[in-house]
Amino acid sequence: MPTSAAHALAGIAAEQAPDAEELLGSALYEEVVRHFSAEPGAPSASVVRHQVRECLRYLYLVSRHPDRLGGLFLPVEQDIDEIWHYLILQTHEYRDLCENRLPGGHFIHHRSISYDAYQEAPGREAVAEEALRWIPLYTAAFGPFDADALPHWTIVRFLHHELGLSLGEISALGEDAQSPDGPTASERDRT
Repeated sequence: MPTSAAHALAGIAAEQAPDAEELLGSALYEEVVRHFSAEPGAPSASVVRHQVRECLRYLYLVSRHPDRLGGLFLPVEQDIDEIWHYLILQTHEYRDLCENRLPGGHFIHHRSISYDAYQEAPGREAVAEEALRWIPLYTAAFGPFDADALPHWTIVRFLHHELGLSLGEISALGEDAQSPDGPTASERDRT
């Protein structure tokens, strides 16, 4: 059970955020899972379901927070990008997802750019800041990162494997950041 006010609020928000199957509809959700499970060397259907979940969480965040995340390079793994590409090719369903099922109600465009090209433009510090900016938004919408989310988010994997942070510590990175709906947990605790 989360102990901080931020995690308590994140738990409430997580109950309100629809899951991947709700966002895509059962038929398209199962189609995507079947497609990616049937590829040569594909992971299990269970892993593919987590990939689809994280792809939809990515799109949910970009839709909900275009002012904060629009135009940023969000470091998701190739598996998430491939699922996004597949969804884009289902043009009617993708437009419906963007405009009617995701919270922002606007079409989410995709622009491919290599990580190296992106990293050169704003500088290393800007890339790190942008990558970390979405962590509090993720945890507010979906709760703390779990082991099933870990493989699909580049920065989370880096923080966990290279810097030794636990998933709980990574999820708590946003506690001192300004929340999308008001003061930070630290500010609320001081009042």
